[in-house]
Amino acid sequence: MWSVDGWDVRTRLGVLIPHADVGPESELQAMAPEGVRVYATRVPFGAMAAGGAMDPTIPLAPVQAFVEPPAIDDATALLAAAPISAIGIGFTSSSYVGGPDGERKVVDRLTERAGMPVVAPCAAAVAGFGALGINRIALFNPPWFDTELDQLGADYFAAQGLNVVIHTTCELPSNQRSINPSELFAWILTHTPAAADAVFIGGNGFRAVGVIAALEEDLGRPVITANSALLWGLLQAAHSATRPTTYGRLFSAR
Repeated sequence: MWSVDGWDVRTRLGVLIPHADVGPESELQAMAPEGVRVYATRVPFGAMAAGGAMDPTIPLAPVQAFVEPPAIDDATALLAAAPISAIGIGFTSSSYVGGPDGERKVVDRLTERAGMPVVAPCAAAVAGFGALGINRIALFNPPWFDTELDQLGADYFAAQGLNVVIHTTCELPSNQRSINPSELFAWILTHTPAAADAVFIGGNGFRAVGVIAALEEDLGRPVITANSALLWGLLQAAHSATRPTTYGRLFSAR
């Protein structure tokens, strides 16, 4: 009798994203299983202009500033006031820059401010690889990550005990809205070495979740993206048993 109105959900999740980015919440909501809804709050990001415009490569200073108080702390408090169960940080690169210790400090600080679990995508990816029994990974980052940020990503995962057999930025147009799933699929399929047991695609603003299933089928190995890792971690933190069925082997892992 009544039309769907969006209120009938079992689990509500929050995500903190750069102010001019629509990628993380788009992908998270696309993957979210029935009964799960995602709510986003914007955080100022100095490397992104109106309309999501960025330079071909993003500088490290605003990447680090994204997770520094007070802006993200205040945004976290506002988001936590909503009836949600957990909050995700939709931003990979600050974890790369801060390393595991820096990421942990940010998560602990925001968790205290929120009064609920806060999840970072890189830490969730590490936990996901552990749940899948994976040690050797191929790391692919967005074209707007420069060589230094890409190296910091490799250093991050190495510090967490993973063997990064290859790390590089994808040679695709350096513009979020110019990323084509078919081109991303072909590039990763071509550049994934046999020595890698799994693939990680960094960058929460990098359009990637649509190719997970196809890549896993052709590569015969798990594929995790920043946003699939974040959703997996958020569902765990929210104690939700529901999982997507078409976005990779990660969601079968416990």
